[in-house]
Amino acid sequence: MFTGIIEAVGTVESVQFDSEGGARLAVRAFPMTVGESLAVNGVCLTVQQTEGDLLCFDAVPETLRRTNLGDLQAGDAVNLERPLTPESRIGGHFVQGHVDTTARLTELREEGNARVLRFQLEDAAYMRYIVPKGSIAVDGISLTVVDVGADWFTVWIIPHTWAVTNLARRRIGERVNIETDILARYVERLLTAHS
Repeated sequence: MFTGIIEAVGTVESVQFDSEGGARLAVRAFPMTVGESLAVNGVCLTVQQTEGDLLCFDAVPETLRRTNLGDLQAGDAVNLERPLTPESRIGGHFVQGHVDTTARLTELREEGNARVLRFQLEDAAYMRYIVPKGSIAVDGISLTVVDVGADWFTVWIIPHTWAVTNLARRRIGERVNIETDILARYVERLLTAHS
């Protein structure tokens, strides 16, 4: 479990695809041990191998289909967050690291000291979980939704978030990972189970 408060921005060293449709992802981050979890662009991955601050992860075909990890190349910046501990403060919202879908950045503009970003979902079915003033994780970053449409939503980014995440490196048309609020999914499941 994560909070969506990004701890650091790491650098992709390599992505090696295998013949079965999976991949080995190497990221320059911070020292960790084999078996620990780390959210990479909001995707919960398990450390498979370490060499100092170089961490290696295996991504299965389902993860590559559902996320933007397969788009990564050496030199790309990725958002990193270690999981919660019993002593952790929850500064964002509950983020599982289980990405629902991806979205494309379709607009980026400055307004005052903020950046306003508009994202279009690749699977509009997930819009039912996205509401104004609700929580959403974009590449693992806990953000507040501002406006919504049939297949899009906007977020306003404060200067601090812009400075300490990979959002400042995103370009129009690039894909980001989207995790909707888990509470909305549970409420829907409970309501449909009793109807």
